[in-house]
Amino acid sequence: MEEQVLKASRYYPVVMVCGQRQVGKSTMLNHIKEPERRYVTLDDGNARRLAANDPALFFETYGYPLLIDEFQRVPSILLEMKRIVDEKALKGEDNSGMFWLTGSQKFQMMQGVSESLAGRIAIFDMSSLSAAEIEERPAALFRPDLNSIRERLHHSRKKDIHQIYEEIFRGGMPKLRSTDMERDRFYMDYINTYIERDIKDLGQVGKLNEFYDFLVFMAARTGQELKYDEIASAVGVSAPTAKSWVTILERSGIIFILRPYYSNITKRLVKTPKFYFMDTGLAAYLCRWPNAETLENGAMDGAFFETYAVSEIVKSYFNAGRPVDLFYYRDVDKKEIDLLFVEGDKLYPVEIKKGKMPQKPDKNFSALSQFKLQVEPGIILCMSDELVPYNRDSWYCPVSVL
Repeated sequence: MEEQVLKASRYYPVVMVCGQRQVGKSTMLNHIKEPERRYVTLDDGNARRLAANDPALFFETYGYPLLIDEFQRVPSILLEMKRIVDEKALKGEDNSGMFWLTGSQKFQMMQGVSESLAGRIAIFDMSSLSAAEIEERPAALFRPDLNSIRERLHHSRKKDIHQIYEEIFRGGMPKLRSTDMERDRFYMDYINTYIERDIKDLGQVGKLNEFYDFLVFMAARTGQELKYDEIASAVGVSAPTAKSWVTILERSGIIFILRPYYSNITKRLVKTPKFYFMDTGLAAYLCRWPNAETLENGAMDGAFFETYAVSEIVKSYFNAGRPVDLFYYRDVDKKEIDLLFVEGDKLYPVEIKKGKMPQKPDKNFSALSQFKLQVEPGIILCMSDELVPYNRDSWYCPVSVL
């Protein structure tokens, strides 16, 4: 993402990186910032008080170019930031790259804030480390066409099923990947900090113990449809509360919500979204899987394999600075396709299967003919050793390509 941030900083006055706690937002920006760019965090009580009480003095004190960490703690500073940026533009001066911000909540979902910097801000979502980053190999945006996949295969490293589940079990949090810190200790502290700080800050959760139960319930259902009534009755809260808690998880980058593909052509399509944890290690910890081997052979093996594949594809969009344009397909006959890429008038179906050579993996692809779009060859992400055709219209593809 570094390249994308630096590019955006040449054209936009404000660049923002959002993402869940501990994924390395500040580390990344500090690594690429110019020597003259100052740094301030609004986790610091004095800086936060100054920003809240006298934003004009705050900016006089710290000047620019400036990197502001955890800006969401005082979102009101954005109005003063807009005034400074616009004033510079009116004088005909270059205002690009004046402010870099980080936030552990998705900017687009913060009420009343997005309007203040419309057209002046470049926004990036950041997740925990992708497989490509961990393995230090190049990996561009994941595209499901065969030429792009062949290109990715040049750089990918073959992994067997045990290695994949080891990756799933550990997750991609930078601190776990760059130190020998004990995994369980890290996630325990992570969840405590997340619940005690972010959730309290958002002020929408009265009962923190119930919120923890809700987190565990969600982790145990990663890769499934999002049903608020089911969540509410299981956790013992109302459906509106369940809905607002799901929004919190999405806002703080813990889960990704995959929308169903919908078209006015037919009323037979399911409109319920699905959701995936963005860090499989966190989900495995919440589900109390003791090790990778138990997870691989347990009842949730398929759900975690699918979550791993979807989250890796989503991370590739984040790292390329592109909006995530992914869907899934399901109709009333329970025909389902795990992922749909829609590019112009073309549909690319993708199935995700744990097996090496899964049988009839393309059995639902024919359902796409109703949309009168060009259906491209489908991809079956699985434990295959190489990219090989299953038939003329679908290919087995190694999951290690992600």
